[in-house]
Amino acid sequence: MSVLDNFEQWKDFLAERLQQAQQQGLTQQVITDVAYQIGDYLAKHVDPKNPEERVLADLWSVADEKEQHALANMMVKLVQQQ
Repeated sequence: MSVLDNFEQWKDFLAERLQQAQQQGLTQQVITDVAYQIGDYLAKHVDPKNPEERVLADLWSVADEKEQHALANMMVKLVQQQ
């Protein structure tokens, strides 16, 4: 089973990667930029596996680049607060 199959597992996976990035000294801006790149990749190449991912994909598809960056930043904040 992929971490993308379950939204809670996906958030846990992201939280672990975020913690690793912070421990390696990456800045918040770099982390947000990487989150944007991941979001863009997922939107273009991965079918949503659950309702939460479908909502994120739909929001991503109608957002301009600035809004996509904001959405990526919100995902980072969401997993930081776990």
